[in-house]
Amino acid sequence: MYILVIEDNPDLVANLYDYLEPRGYVVDAAYDAKSGLRFARENNYDTIILDLMLPGMDGLDVCNQLRDSGCDTPILILTARDTLKDKLEGFSRGADDYLVKPFAMQELDVRLQAIVRRARGDQSREEIKVADLVFAPATLTVTRADQTITLPPIPLKILMLLIRQSPRVVPRKEIERRIWGDIRPDSDALRTHISVLRTA
Repeated sequence: MYILVIEDNPDLVANLYDYLEPRGYVVDAAYDAKSGLRFARENNYDTIILDLMLPGMDGLDVCNQLRDSGCDTPILILTARDTLKDKLEGFSRGADDYLVKPFAMQELDVRLQAIVRRARGDQSREEIKVADLVFAPATLTVTRADQTITLPPIPLKILMLLIRQSPRVVPRKEIERRIWGDIRPDSDALRTHISVLRTA
């Protein structure tokens, strides 16, 4: 499952990475509203985890803008705001689920799976094929010549981007921006991950 986390607390984001990625999730993170909106519009996520108290814009306004722009990706609001009024406002702005902090990671996992399952209507998304390479978005699996390719999270994100943009050539700066956002990696990071892809 390919998810976007829009959350300004780096410790919480790190905990989400640590819990979700070993369970098969591929996680992108945006630490402010502006970056979150850009990521959500540029990528095809299965679901979005959205904090409400974000730098630059309230999370409810982010949710509203995404829905107004035609984005139908399931959104789970993750926030410390716990009143009934807050929850009703979240749902009225277009959220699909609402989870109050502090929370159990197991519950978050179950809720993410449930809203994605509802959004898909239990139907898997169509596979994307480029020559003998096949990417299945529903399971985030990649096969080549009927052989499964196992990739770490970052090379998998890069491959997903390249497949979805094929046959367009994606510039280096665009890959870095889409994978790492506004926090640029060191100069050898992308080269290293591309090398992993080439040898897979």
